[in-house]
Amino acid sequence: MKIAILSRNTRLYSTRRLVEAARERGHVVRVLDPMRCYARVAPDRLSMRYRSKPLRAFDCVIPRIGASSTFYGTAVLRQLEMMGVYTPSPADAVLRARDKLGCLQRMAAQGIEVPTTVFGDNPDDTADVLGLIGPPPHVIKLNEGSQGAGVVLAEKQAASQSVVEAFRGLAANFVVQEFIPEANGSDLRCFVVGHKVVAAMQRDASAGDFRANLHRGGVATPATLSAAERRMAIRAASAIGLGIAGVDLLRSMRGPLLLEANASPGLEGIETATGVDVAGSIIEWLQDQVQRVHTGEPVPRRTSSLQR
Repeated sequence: MKIAILSRNTRLYSTRRLVEAARERGHVVRVLDPMRCYARVAPDRLSMRYRSKPLRAFDCVIPRIGASSTFYGTAVLRQLEMMGVYTPSPADAVLRARDKLGCLQRMAAQGIEVPTTVFGDNPDDTADVLGLIGPPPHVIKLNEGSQGAGVVLAEKQAASQSVVEAFRGLAANFVVQEFIPEANGSDLRCFVVGHKVVAAMQRDASAGDFRANLHRGGVATPATLSAAERRMAIRAASAIGLGIAGVDLLRSMRGPLLLEANASPGLEGIETATGVDVAGSIIEWLQDQVQRVHTGEPVPRRTSSLQR
């Protein structure tokens, strides 16, 4: 199998592990910086070049597209899809996952429990918008934030209004969510590959913080998921169209709540915490998916109608 990995940095842990896992299983793998890819779009004459040379055929492409390169990275990914390269996470699915509000709307529409979330644009509506969610504390999040950046806990109504006004002043897109006190600063990261959760960890916030992100000093430990949590993680990845996803859940008094689904989940934290060879699980699942494509069998999760 010939594998392309779209990643801007070959030294990143996740990229290195995927390369190692692929080569250990006898596959040919190449890391491509999506910002150095460029393409020709014309009927029946699709092509792509990389560093002044034409790209040869790949069996599959694994997107590891960072938030800062979402637009161009997904354009490159879509071009590869149109050229017949299989991907577990199509460009449109990556874009859906990057839109936190749209992601929550899609989940709620499918009956997946999420924290109560509100949004509004006009300053005249702020008081009424906050009234829809109930009394503080409120969690206010930038729609395009990642790794805990742009997430604020407002403990009083005046603080909520001030943060909302500040975000509006920056022309930022944001949502306001209910605070789940019983989560105690912890969340669950469920790593979904295909229709299976291959690893899960609990992330606990550092002292004085409510965000459990490892990049914010959170601590990770292996997690044992309930059947309901596993089902929710798999349903969430499927709802977005992601074959590989990091799904974040909260444990609440009313059951698991979905926070978000990540299209390029990191491997370092979850492999270190659980000891699971997540990279290997990804490559082995891709082997099966690509074999299905070659034999003409239906491939679950693939949203593109283009054929190889």
